[in-house]
Amino acid sequence: MGMSTYIVGFRQADEQWKKMKAAWDACAAAGLRPPQEVVDFFDGENPKDKIGQEVDIGGAKKPWSNDYAAGFEIDIEKLPKGVKVIRFYNSW
Repeated sequence: MGMSTYIVGFRQADEQWKKMKAAWDACAAAGLRPPQEVVDFFDGENPKDKIGQEVDIGGAKKPWSNDYAAGFEIDIEKLPKGVKVIRFYNSW
């Protein structure tokens, strides 16, 4: 059985996140589509009752290996704005 590792950033629910969530909720209550800026902020997914969101860290991560080990490197200077937490998921 092999192991798979998945890495994402996590943007916590700061003041900007809460404002965007309020905009999403107001649009939903009025039966309107949220503005594109709000949709983009949440990567097109309804934030529902979440307390933050996972964010693709794209070019900030790359595989790394040598003769004895393998893993990933995260370039913290390339992380998307607002990402302060990096989550590593291992699954079997």
